[in-house]
Amino acid sequence: MDMNDMERKEERSLNFLERIIEDDLANGRVPDNLIVTRFPPEPNGYLHIGHIKSICLNFGLAEKYGGRCHLRLDDTNPEKEEIEYIEAIQRDITWLGFDWGDHLYHASDYYDQLHRIAVNLIEEGMAYVDSLTAEQVKEYRGTLTTPGRNSPDRDRPIEENLRLFEEMRQGKHPEGSYVLRAKLDMASPNINMRDPALYRIKFASHPRTGDKWCIYPMYDFTHPISDAIEGITHSICTLEFEDHRPAYDWATSIDGIGHTPHQYEFARLNINYMLMSKRRLLNLVKLGIVSGWDDPRMPTITGIRRRGYSPESLKDFVARVGVAKVESVVDYNLLEFCAREDLNKRAKRVMVVLDPLKLVITNYPEGETEWFDAENNPEDPDAGTRKIPFSRELYIEREDFMEVPPKGYHRLYPGNEVRLKHAYYVTCTGVIKDAQGNVKEIHCTYDPQSRGGTTEDKRKVKGTSHWVSAAHAIEGEIRLYDKLFSAEYPGARTGNYLDDLNADSLVVVSTAKLEPSLKDARPGEYLQFIRNGYFMADSRDHAEGKPVFNRTVTLKDSWSKKAAKLE
Repeated sequence: MDMNDMERKEERSLNFLERIIEDDLANGRVPDNLIVTRFPPEPNGYLHIGHIKSICLNFGLAEKYGGRCHLRLDDTNPEKEEIEYIEAIQRDITWLGFDWGDHLYHASDYYDQLHRIAVNLIEEGMAYVDSLTAEQVKEYRGTLTTPGRNSPDRDRPIEENLRLFEEMRQGKHPEGSYVLRAKLDMASPNINMRDPALYRIKFASHPRTGDKWCIYPMYDFTHPISDAIEGITHSICTLEFEDHRPAYDWATSIDGIGHTPHQYEFARLNINYMLMSKRRLLNLVKLGIVSGWDDPRMPTITGIRRRGYSPESLKDFVARVGVAKVESVVDYNLLEFCAREDLNKRAKRVMVVLDPLKLVITNYPEGETEWFDAENNPEDPDAGTRKIPFSRELYIEREDFMEVPPKGYHRLYPGNEVRLKHAYYVTCTGVIKDAQGNVKEIHCTYDPQSRGGTTEDKRKVKGTSHWVSAAHAIEGEIRLYDKLFSAEYPGARTGNYLDDLNADSLVVVSTAKLEPSLKDARPGEYLQFIRNGYFMADSRDHAEGKPVFNRTVTLKDSWSKKAAKLE
């Protein structure tokens, strides 16, 4: 491949935003050649997985082109904003591996400047105080096919507008009585340009400014001016803001702003079986359907982290989805695939029996304990080994034994020999049943020459079972998490997403037997329970002497098979 071919290949690999940035840099359209982006969340809830795409995009572009990314909290709606959300946003971004350095800002940092700009607009005859009700504003605005009509207050004298706006600031008028609107074009084909609201009256204490303000600026006024003040070069947002771009361009062209950033839109991240609405997620919390914003079934970054996903797997998922300008829906299975790919390389292997059945090795010495070296991760040579105890009485999974097996069943049944992982070959010699005829114990003999899983005659054994020594086992609670919704598009069938809740989204197992090394497990440590999936100690409930583990994802995609049976 010659140099030209390599350059063309690199060009094809760039997404459309990277092409824009590289063209801007090449043609001197970026001040000081410094790319400045921003991630501007509203602190009215926890960030969800959809935000990860925007986080990775804004911080990633800044990093790639040697620029910087600002974190700016869009705190213009004080009734819905809380310090808890502000702290959670910062914590989630840091966990994902991004750093805004000294560039943490709030829209409220600019309230004084925004107020001065609004006063200047009134003085220049470009804004007016309107007394129309919300219903009247909607009526006067018109439709997509009919132009709007001027408000009766549109020609209010400048002096009266200034007086009323000052009275609004001083709290002399009730909420909803007045708004400040830009005087643009009520006949514009873009409804967002039909005299948009700039300020509204709101008697609400603000998390940062307290009760200083009785008026708060609107998003379409605040956001572009905040971008301009901070010197943002590329304002990157999702496609629903495309129709707001003319309002963005108008706000950044106001006299005295001094810097003109540009807005670019990309397709947001949509995943089937998930909700991407903070309002609906908050409703799940309020209704008690989930235990909180950090419930491991929630698509919030906090919940996903608690469930056991790694930041690397989430960033890999976003990278695989890519950046486009057309909306689409990503398959949930891709998210789980990325988790498995990543956790397979980093997760420590351990043995946990979820549904224990006692196995007694009748020819093994009573009271004796052997310790076997078990590799922690066959994918990572540096992961080392751990010691696991072996004794006469063990626990295996109940599904690993069948008294009358079907054809092709290779685990334990009377007369069959299997390998106990890391230990010995055992052969089933009998069963013990309770009064109801249920198998409560199986008896086996072991081959002392098969220590470590091999024999001199090199006979082949098809089945392998994991196990836990009964004398050394610790007990714990295992939470088997699945999708919160059973429908691919929650609510599409009935109009109510609550109708599609998955009754099996959480199954709690309290009978599990865990190998003793897990008494030292801590949240943040990635684990594979052999044959049962990937797990992590719960960050809220896990405690010494009372271990609690969350299933991150199964070892294989079991949902597709389950869904196929339902069709």
